[in-house]
Amino acid sequence: MGTITLLTDFGEKDPYAGIMKGVILGIDPSACIVDITHKVGPQDIREAAFLVDEYYRYFPKGTVHVVVVDPGVGGDRRPIIVSRNGHHFVGPDNGVFTFIADAASEIRVIENRNFMLPSISSTFHGRDIFAPAAARLARGFYPFAFGRQVTDPVVLTGLNPVADGSTLHGEVVRFDNFGNALTNIRTGTFRSFTKGHTFEITIGGLSFTSIDRTYCANEFTCLAGSAGFIEFGVFQGNFEERTGTHKGDPVTVRI
Repeated sequence: MGTITLLTDFGEKDPYAGIMKGVILGIDPSACIVDITHKVGPQDIREAAFLVDEYYRYFPKGTVHVVVVDPGVGGDRRPIIVSRNGHHFVGPDNGVFTFIADAASEIRVIENRNFMLPSISSTFHGRDIFAPAAARLARGFYPFAFGRQVTDPVVLTGLNPVADGSTLHGEVVRFDNFGNALTNIRTGTFRSFTKGHTFEITIGGLSFTSIDRTYCANEFTCLAGSAGFIEFGVFQGNFEERTGTHKGDPVTVRI
């Protein structure tokens, strides 16, 4: 029995995620399908890229991770399989695998029509290409059977914070269900940059000079979150709503 995870921006109103599961189970009835989330911001490739890198490592090797955040569906972007550290990632070559597709990975284009549904829609490759490919990978098919190897995946730029002298420039990447603002500043990057010096972290009109351990430490908190990034929250409140913060808003660390 293989494990397949699903990460999409389909939401919960439409049947799209359920249809993909039906296709998978039609090919591999024993598949264990795990929903990561279907509430990625619509067409938000950047958010998807951070989420993939956050969750995949908690699954056993051999897991197949399907990512469908695909504003260019039906265009000239390639459907690909990225194999790395015993995991397989299936989805569009549009940058969702930026943190995964490196020199240590094997990348294949999905072009073998035997591994797709008979009829290919120009608007639903999740159903017609990605779900069938994932099911067959879970059943033990090797990536080389799907198509040629490529070495030029699409990689998003500007995802990592930038150091400028005594200032580290980052940004808000996403909000979780509680309204906490997660940044692109990894905890390790923050610690390496500050190196024990005093610091000030600013976001909007708020500033912090320490890292809290819990969400209940103060009304407004700055934490090293469980996802491995610096994040901001409000105790028993919603940081996004209380502060009017948006994705892409700047976050600075000054020493």
